[in-house]
Amino acid sequence: MPAKLLLPKEEYLASGIHIGMKQKTDQMKEFIYKIREDGLAVLNLSKIDERIKIAAKFLSRLENILVVTRKSIAFDIIKKFGEVINARVVTGRFMPGTLTNPTYKNFFEAQAIVVVDPLTDIQALQEAVKARVPVVAICDTFNEVKDIDLIIPANNKGKRSIATIFWLLAREILRERGVIKSDKDFKYEIKDFEGPETN
Repeated sequence: MPAKLLLPKEEYLASGIHIGMKQKTDQMKEFIYKIREDGLAVLNLSKIDERIKIAAKFLSRLENILVVTRKSIAFDIIKKFGEVINARVVTGRFMPGTLTNPTYKNFFEAQAIVVVDPLTDIQALQEAVKARVPVVAICDTFNEVKDIDLIIPANNKGKRSIATIFWLLAREILRERGVIKSDKDFKYEIKDFEGPETN
């Protein structure tokens, strides 16, 4: 009997969380379910789900979590996530010294760092490695995964996909921490994480 998914399969698919890219790295091959006729890689939904559960379990035990993105589509998403689970958030440019220089005014002694895309968030990733801070990263099929401790394989280019990941992580972290007992105690919807509509 396969484990129950955190979200109904249809909702996962509607979010585009499984849509990869035509480029794929060797390290991401194990997470690829199939290659479509047009060459686009499709990620394995059960592996995505499993990694979100593992990441939530790991993060739920930590107090000082830093979430980082340079992708503007994810700014509102990670701010909401930070607010819900009480994590520090850095959007836009990651200032050198944030994790490594105790005299820097915004220095943060993180117990773990979460990055939306290891490629665009390379500065944060490199600092985390220097500071020996575990890295959780959302990795698309084209991402290199060197220095990443926990990969969440998923589409990290779509707003709905990123919002779905952080919404699920927030819900599962609160459940692991005992803040909520069940899904219905979680008062947020995925659209709350997406931020205001920009039409």
